[in-house]
Amino acid sequence: MKRFLFPTVCFSVALLFFAFREQMVASIFEDQAYIDKLRDEYSSGNPKRWEAPVLDSSLVASFQDIGSLPPMEFPVDNPYSDAKKELGKKLFFDPRLSRSKQIACASCHDSQLGWGDGRTVSFGHDRQAGTRNSMTLLNIGYHKVFFWDGRASSLEEQALMPIKDPVEMHSSEAISVKNIRKVKGYKQLFKEAFGDDRITIDRIQKAIATYERTIVSRRTKFDQFIAGEKKIFSDQEVVGLHLFRTKARCINCHNTPLFSNQQFHNVGLSYYGRVFEDLGRYNITQQKEDVGRFKTPSLREITYTAPYMHNGLMPHLEGIVQMYNAGMPRPKPTEKQKNDLLFPTTDELLKPLSLTKEEQKALIAFLHTLSSSPTRERAPELPK
Repeated sequence: MKRFLFPTVCFSVALLFFAFREQMVASIFEDQAYIDKLRDEYSSGNPKRWEAPVLDSSLVASFQDIGSLPPMEFPVDNPYSDAKKELGKKLFFDPRLSRSKQIACASCHDSQLGWGDGRTVSFGHDRQAGTRNSMTLLNIGYHKVFFWDGRASSLEEQALMPIKDPVEMHSSEAISVKNIRKVKGYKQLFKEAFGDDRITIDRIQKAIATYERTIVSRRTKFDQFIAGEKKIFSDQEVVGLHLFRTKARCINCHNTPLFSNQQFHNVGLSYYGRVFEDLGRYNITQQKEDVGRFKTPSLREITYTAPYMHNGLMPHLEGIVQMYNAGMPRPKPTEKQKNDLLFPTTDELLKPLSLTKEEQKALIAFLHTLSSSPTRERAPELPK
């Protein structure tokens, strides 16, 4: 999708226009002519015809609007092949990559649970509980940074980290490779995927990453709507889409066809100095400004990926929308924390929104249009 750059003045005008409409019309829901106009504009799929989004001025230059996902791209050093995908799928479901031979990638990424695990936080080796919610793998191939804290910069790198994590699969490169080498049935699969039957950790990573890049959404109601099927959206969903890009300010972070800017923000939920404390991105960068920052998750398939947020403490979209409507928490330091240089600050992009109950319902209705029909990935027969 092309990038559309808008002068800052356009956003100021958009804000003033929206405020003027609020005064002139008791509710956007009462202005059928305006809803019909929005329906025509948005269903065109052409952002040049859409009203300017309400963006913070700092985001204008790099902004890319929402839209449909492009075809998946595979890296030059790990090109796609059917054989590599099938090998990757078997490895993804194979618990023999773990030290206990009981935990597979699929243990925390279940297609029937939105490619997460439906838990607040995942558990792993010896039933140890992690500290973060398992992110969905749907559309993971479109991401450029991985995990809530962005500690991996490629899917290949990401594939290795749960294997080595002592709380997750509690294995090592040597143990995992040794376990897979013992399985005679894998030799032919590696030969078909890579040209010879050598089994290495690099090839295991590449095969799993190839399979993960094929885990993509089906066409959503939103995708159909902006492709011209303008009657597929209800009036409520049209209004929700418009609020998403304007008054609700969601577009500031949940933009691009992925509905994520793939950047890191502090939404006031680091629980600094309290139970559930998680310093987020800071653990990777050691930069003060990264304390409490977490990656913006994609909103695609959000219907099936509860519970939400990095700690999985939010079970329902209604509660999340209410929190964002209030501007999210802005914790203040205690007396002991007043001189703590690491005390985090909630992102200034977050502001009280003054959404009415009706507008909140419309926004949630739109969010549900970002999900496609769920699929069930059957576990493959593992090599022996």
